[in-house]
Amino acid sequence: MRRWAVRLGSLVVVVALWQWLTTADVRAGLRFDRLPSPVEVASEFSRQLAGGLYYLDLAQSMIRILTGFALASVAGIALGVLVARSRWAADVLLPPVEVVRPIPAIALVPIAILVFPTDEQGIVFITFAAAFFPIMVSTRHAVRALPTLWEDAVRTMGGGRAHVLWHVVLPGTLPGVFGGLSVGMGVAWICVISAEMISGEFGVGYRTWHAYTVVDYPAVLVGMASIGVLGWLTSASIELLGRRLTRWLPRAEERAGGKAGERAGDKAEERTDVRAGDRETHERATFEQAAGGRAPGERPAFDRTVGEREAGGREAGQGVEEAAR
Repeated sequence: MRRWAVRLGSLVVVVALWQWLTTADVRAGLRFDRLPSPVEVASEFSRQLAGGLYYLDLAQSMIRILTGFALASVAGIALGVLVARSRWAADVLLPPVEVVRPIPAIALVPIAILVFPTDEQGIVFITFAAAFFPIMVSTRHAVRALPTLWEDAVRTMGGGRAHVLWHVVLPGTLPGVFGGLSVGMGVAWICVISAEMISGEFGVGYRTWHAYTVVDYPAVLVGMASIGVLGWLTSASIELLGRRLTRWLPRAEERAGGKAGERAGDKAEERTDVRAGDRETHERATFEQAAGGRAPGERPAFDRTVGEREAGGREAGQGVEEAAR
């Protein structure tokens, strides 16, 4: 609860600073006097909520992002596992993939316009290309980072390739895969908005660019805020799903708690040892005190008892030897 309060407080501080900079017409290197205030943006947002076009744009962008991202997830994970576990597949498939990977997805818009019959398919392709490479690269590195001991142990017990894939490789790579999915979702939002600005007819990106062309800056900021909220919600959903599917992993809090428990256990053992030593010392002192009144130089009763036992043992041994002779 405290962390959420801090996060909400940081947003409130940013909005309050924004309001002050715009209402005070501050010009300190940056011209905040030309920027719409949060009050103007909130008024424009209320106006758009009253109409149906805003919801249509949201739905259109969500359909595009989810379609492209789903295709990229399936293809990226499959190809990442394949090239990581097959040297032949890596030799054949990785060279063309690595050549295309540095090309920005938004630079593929002209190709998408030429190849795909509709703008909608081209935008989905741009979204797919943006999310595919982070997912594929993260999956490939996650598979290669798996300890070979896991697979060797399963194969020793009779597990086949399919069993190793489903019960060792895929579960073991989930943390790395979800890291790539989170990154891919963020990049996909950047590119789908850019693609909508270039060739779209509906969507948050298209509506934001249209507002800029008609010099409606409050509507531009409404579009930017909508993009930010949608991107945060989708990325947070992926991270939440990843935590649910990787519950078997130790969390940072659990590791810290385990270390604290170990330290507490060590201290408890030390206290136990100290108490045991003090008790032994006290018993010895009590025994010696009970055997008080001995002559100067006389051994304590405890030591005498031990010595008498040793002497008696020696005498009994000598008697046995004489009887044997």
